Amino acid sequence: MLHLSAITPAMSADRVAEIAATFDLRHLPADFLANPYPVYAALRAHEPVRRMPDGSFFLTRHADLTAVYRDAQTFSSDKRVEFAPKYGVGSPLYAHHTSSLVFNDPPLHTRVRKLIMGALTRRAIAEMEQGLVERVDALLDELAAHGGGDLIEDFASAIPVDVIGNLLGVPPSDREPLRRWSLAILGALEPVLTPEQAEAGNRSVLEMLDYLRTLVADRRLHPRDPERDVLTRLIQGEAGGEQLTEAELMQNCIFLLNAGHETTTNLIGNGLIALQAHPDQQHWLQDALAAHGGDDVVTEGVLTSAVDEILRYESSNQLGNRRALTACCIDGVELPAGALITLCIGAANRDPAVFEQPEAFQLARTPNRHLAFGFGVHQCAGLSLARLEGRVAIGRFLLRFPQYRLTAQPVRGGRARFRGFLHAPFATG
Repeated sequence: MLHLSAITPAMSADRVAEIAATFDLRHLPADFLANPYPVYAALRAHEPVRRMPDGSFFLTRHADLTAVYRDAQTFSSDKRVEFAPKYGVGSPLYAHHTSSLVFNDPPLHTRVRKLIMGALTRRAIAEMEQGLVERVDALLDELAAHGGGDLIEDFASAIPVDVIGNLLGVPPSDREPLRRWSLAILGALEPVLTPEQAEAGNRSVLEMLDYLRTLVADRRLHPRDPERDVLTRLIQGEAGGEQLTEAELMQNCIFLLNAGHETTTNLIGNGLIALQAHPDQQHWLQDALAAHGGDDVVTEGVLTSAVDEILRYESSNQLGNRRALTACCIDGVELPAGALITLCIGAANRDPAVFEQPEAFQLARTPNRHLAFGFGVHQCAGLSLARLEGRVAIGRFLLRFPQYRLTAQPVRGGRARFRGFLHAPFATG
């Protein structure tokens, strides 16, 4: 019999205290990666601004993260100082991660974000819904024909790859390597970079750049509607405004794939697996969908609430980073100028100062001030699209397979920054 409690295994109080006392992102044990939340709770309660062995600082309180997110003048997102020794200045990974939207400050961040947001308007996202529904239903048909499959490989990961592929205008026949490239490039963001991860990440950046050169050249010759096609919009830039350099253009196309792929895969996979571990919440959601199936507005609200709780409870992206540009003080702890800061989103999203019963999975939770999409000027540009993907994927899956069940223990990705699963075999009934 499958014991769903093993999805997030318990940890003894002694073990929690031991890990918290020696906490170091560069040396994370397997039991922490399986369930980091008890350690996060201990740090949040007793050492919310922890100085790490390497001299950086680890923040776990919701209020502290929000304050750092708000103060972009003091806390920089530019990662060149940190990434230079990690990747090597001449490496493809360094060139990519120091040119992309998420690891930059204005003016590059402002220019790129404005261009991307121009193609992700409310109207544009609404117009994506029908195509997304059709793609999800096609995946569900395939799963039904086989009586099940893998929640991650056969369902959750396929959806964002197609959505981002559509946004960039990548032909369906060219999408097969996108997931592999993304996993390798994002895997290189883990606190400790192995030689194997570095090699795979650098190779993936180069392979994707080779592909994008052909794609961009074709789009320059055959531009599409910039209100719908992100690549055309990035190429053309703002009328009368600055244009992206060729390097900025290429690297932010890679960023779009990465930003929209693994986090959304994790959202869908984490949600469907969490529902299996919390059958009361699964039944509540299914009953709510059945009761309001004819009311799209109510159904959207129910599913949006569920998606936000999934993001809070199992944050797809657990860690963020900033660098203090000047000496500052957080929670009474003095940080020198240049201090590197890790923002623990996974800990902040279970802060009892903000969330009632933070360790409980409650799909109807309101309010829900989670930080899964960040906050402030760097708040995720694609948050509305991610919510749409989560609503459609999870909602239609539950309506199609109300009796689905995991048939083996799901396999976690084993990473600290991005929390999700690699495999989750299931049967439709």
